[in-house]
Amino acid sequence: MRKTVWPLLALLVILHHDFWFWDDPTLLFGWFPVGLLYHVGLSIVAGGFWLFAVLCAWPAYLVEDATKIANDRSNAGESAEAPQA
Repeated sequence: MRKTVWPLLALLVILHHDFWFWDDPTLLFGWFPVGLLYHVGLSIVAGGFWLFAVLCAWPAYLVEDATKIANDRSNAGESAEAPQA
């Protein structure tokens, strides 16, 4: 899955430069410029892409390291408490 992230990112970068809508005066619904609607859709697709990238291509060792550090900190906080009488 990780190998699919880079080509998809390159595709999003290419699609971001929408020179085909620069001079298009078309209004959708009578007031919404087609180029703006294109970028709204592209933003939603980009958000979905980053969700895919995080869920499918995030390195597992980073999660394990962060979990270990959090557990170490919480265990250190418990041992620093005053002893129970």
